[in-house]
Amino acid sequence: MASVTSSTTLISSTRAFPAKSSSLPSPSLSFLRTLSSPPASASLRSSFAQRSSLSSVSRRSFAVKAQADDLPLVGNKAPDFEAEAVFDQEFIKVKLSEYIGKKYVILFFYPLDFTFVCPTEITAFSDRYAEFEKLNTEVLGVSVDSVFSHLAWVQTDRKSGGLGDLNYPLISDVTKSISKSFGVLIHDQGIALRGLFIIDKEGVIQHSTINNLGIGRSVDETMRTLQALQYIQENPDEVCPAGWKPGEKSMKPDPKLSKEYFSAI
Repeated sequence: MASVTSSTTLISSTRAFPAKSSSLPSPSLSFLRTLSSPPASASLRSSFAQRSSLSSVSRRSFAVKAQADDLPLVGNKAPDFEAEAVFDQEFIKVKLSEYIGKKYVILFFYPLDFTFVCPTEITAFSDRYAEFEKLNTEVLGVSVDSVFSHLAWVQTDRKSGGLGDLNYPLISDVTKSISKSFGVLIHDQGIALRGLFIIDKEGVIQHSTINNLGIGRSVDETMRTLQALQYIQENPDEVCPAGWKPGEKSMKPDPKLSKEYFSAI
C-alpha cells in the first residue's frame, strides 16, 4: 500500500468556485395544503374563483420549500456534516456547508467497500465527473467504511474489483451519523441504503431517491434531474414535464398557459 500523507486539507479549497447566485423565492406550503382540502359547502363559482387564485400563486413561484420540521427531507436544508474522506489518495476533510453559495452537490450513499454493485456506481459517477463539473456540481460518495478501507479500495485496480483513482471524494461515515441524518441507515445491519440527494447552492435538498441494496442507480437520470432542477431555478415560472431534457419544451403551471405545451404533443 502506498504511503499516506499526514496533511489534512479541505476539498473546497482545491477547486475554484463561481460567485454566489441570487436566492430563489421561498414560499410556504400553505397553498399546497389548501389544494389538498376541497372547499366545504362552497358554490361552484366560489370553487372556480379559489382555483384561479391558487393558479395565480403557483404562477408567481412554483418552487416550494418545506417547513423546517416537515418530512421528507426534500425541501429542507440538508443536514450539515464534517467528516474525513479520501481524495487523490490523500486524507482530507469535507464539510457539506462549505459548498453553500458555491456549488450544487450530488451526495450519494452506498452500503460497503469491496462489494459488487457499489464499484459500478462509484466509477460511473467518476467517469462522468467532467459533465457534472460543467454544471457547477460536486459529487460526494459516502459509506460507513473507514478512510483506510476507502484508500485501499482506491488503490485497487478496477479489473480486480477496485476503484482506481476517482475524480471526487469518498467520505467515511464510521459513526453512521451522516447516514442516519439523511434517513438511509439500516439500523440492524449498520450500513446505508443506496440513497442519492441533489442539493442546490442554497443547501436545500431538491431531489432524493433511495434504492434497496441490490439495485444500482443511473448516472444518466441523475444528470437529467440535475439539469431539470437548474432549469426551473433559472426559470421559476416554468416546470419540466416527464422525461424533460435540455432543449425540450417546458410548460407553464397554469390551466390556460399549459395548453400551449399539451397542444404541441
